[in-house]
Amino acid sequence: MVEGLQNRYGIEVKGLSKIFGPNAANLAHLLENGVTKAELNERHGHVLGLKDINISMPAGGIQVIMGLSGSGKSTLIRHINRLVEPTCGQILVGDADVVKMSERELREFRRHKTAMVFQKFALLPHRTVLENTVYGLEIQGVLRATQIKSAMHWLGRVGLTGFEQSYPNQLSGGMQQRVGLARALTNDAPILLMDEAFSALDPLIRVDMQTILLDLQKEIRKTIVFITHDLDEALRLGDRIAILRDGEIIQQGTGQQIVLEPADDYIMSFVRHVNRGRVVQVETIMTPLNPHDAPSGMATAEAGTLLEDAARRMLSSGVDRLAILDAQGQATGALTLQNVMSAMVASDSATLHVHG
Repeated sequence: MVEGLQNRYGIEVKGLSKIFGPNAANLAHLLENGVTKAELNERHGHVLGLKDINISMPAGGIQVIMGLSGSGKSTLIRHINRLVEPTCGQILVGDADVVKMSERELREFRRHKTAMVFQKFALLPHRTVLENTVYGLEIQGVLRATQIKSAMHWLGRVGLTGFEQSYPNQLSGGMQQRVGLARALTNDAPILLMDEAFSALDPLIRVDMQTILLDLQKEIRKTIVFITHDLDEALRLGDRIAILRDGEIIQQGTGQQIVLEPADDYIMSFVRHVNRGRVVQVETIMTPLNPHDAPSGMATAEAGTLLEDAARRMLSSGVDRLAILDAQGQATGALTLQNVMSAMVASDSATLHVHG
């Protein structure tokens, strides 16, 4: 079992570039001279997949890679387990560079350090739910009893107890994706790669799967790389978000930073209609407060509480002011209902200071 070792496996992507075409290596130097995706295609007949990608993905967190079709997000995630060979750059997982791994090392890395959840479920139609779930451990040669024990545990955790002997065509799309998630978790790999994993699902089922993933992550603390084209999904899931366009990173940071401090008009077009109450945390807009100045008996909220939840708490309890508590339970700030409402409906031009 990898449990207990998972926090060792952060991912560092450094100077990663990918050019598709027969002469890619000889054209790599053009990237340093600022060649664009259009120029590379028109003048040299090659396609720019990624250009100088640099991302630090902390161990045990959810890193979302977001972008529209053709932005390079799926190409990027496939570099992490080297399903796509880079033109140049490094992919550091722990203290190992995936780019430099031998075939044997790469095979072991794929089997034991990473697991993937796909958009199209990728279930084997002739195998039952249980047999699909144990497939990765079966390939690894794990004892059958261990396979079954692990699979039954994770099928239960994703809500599929009782469906072990069903076949994929007997399940709904959401249930099939739960099987895909259970299969990835059964492998017990510290890194989970999710490529548009929920994009094929109906909206309500999609939100349900997001909730399942967030609940599980509190327990498993895997390093998750999650690809999506949906900003609401990115903001809900991501500890950090990187937004790609034409193979380049336009902006990366926390959801708050991206919503409140968009890097350019392209990012602004994404975040313009975001419900800030579901993204911005109370400490971002609070007025600093000396702990000794906090009125006795004042209603409180913990740092990290979203504005929408703070507003709901104040309205339901009939108060118009909250003290904000840090991790030690000390009051470090205060905010009013008016502060919250103003921040939730701030105009595009409004700028809020983001702490951290």
